[in-house]
Amino acid sequence: MKHTPSVTLMLLGLFFLTQLVGLGTVNKYIQITTVPETGEVVIEHADTILGPQPVVEEKSFSFVPIVIAVLIGTGILLLLIRFGLGKFWKAWFFLGVWATLALSFEVYIPQLIAAVLGLVLALIKVFKPNAFVHNFTEIFIYTGIAIIVLPFLNVLSASVLLILISLYDMYAVWKSKHMVKMAKFQTDSKVFAGLMLRYKGKVKESPEKKGGPLKSAILGGGDMAFPLMFSAAVMEDLILNQGLAKSAAFLESLIISVLVTVALAFLFWKGQKNKFYPAMPFLSAGCFVGLGIVWLINLA
Repeated sequence: MKHTPSVTLMLLGLFFLTQLVGLGTVNKYIQITTVPETGEVVIEHADTILGPQPVVEEKSFSFVPIVIAVLIGTGILLLLIRFGLGKFWKAWFFLGVWATLALSFEVYIPQLIAAVLGLVLALIKVFKPNAFVHNFTEIFIYTGIAIIVLPFLNVLSASVLLILISLYDMYAVWKSKHMVKMAKFQTDSKVFAGLMLRYKGKVKESPEKKGGPLKSAILGGGDMAFPLMFSAAVMEDLILNQGLAKSAAFLESLIISVLVTVALAFLFWKGQKNKFYPAMPFLSAGCFVGLGIVWLINLA
């Protein structure tokens, strides 16, 4: 097992909570309308604190700009690491946290209050970090990201996106190893995009005793964002093409979140200490198994 049982359970619990809160928030955010003349069901993505949402008619290849954005973001971060520009990473991270938190919060509270609350939490997260605020905000950050990209996705484009990101994750961890470098840089700078729990390792001379060096149990932000994007796209598809109500679509899509958590648990169980693994291939497998179950339910 990669981490201690208690730390593993905490990571799994936080991961599933992120998927649950994210899917529920997206469900509340989207608005369902029916065209009177045709009876066609339409999903509207309301304007956000960042401005109007795009209207994307053809979504078959809409994963392309998302992949390009991931590659550009990775390139920028590697340049910051190369030239030791940690302060720029902190500033970039702070703005991203503030924006995504505000996007999530405004689904529930007035926009101004959401912006102020997001600002306060982003300041604490980046400049006065502690484990509670860091992981609490992580639960909501990926909801904001899902809201931003959701207009671009349907089940097909979200599926292709998962496959491409999984292949990239394997290359970045096992071949180029730049994903490992980025994870270590973020952990050392105490500005990590993802879940992070610190715990005492075991003493070398006495493996049964704790009190050794402080260790970090981490799960990257992309590992939480991409499954949420996928399940949100499936939820919209169930509303548009299966005629499900929002509540029923939410419950069926939650099956995917459960299967993804099971896939992550399998990775943690099989993973070895002090080794890095690409999580996305396992999480994508969980997504596709969950999608298969959802399809079977609706066929029945």
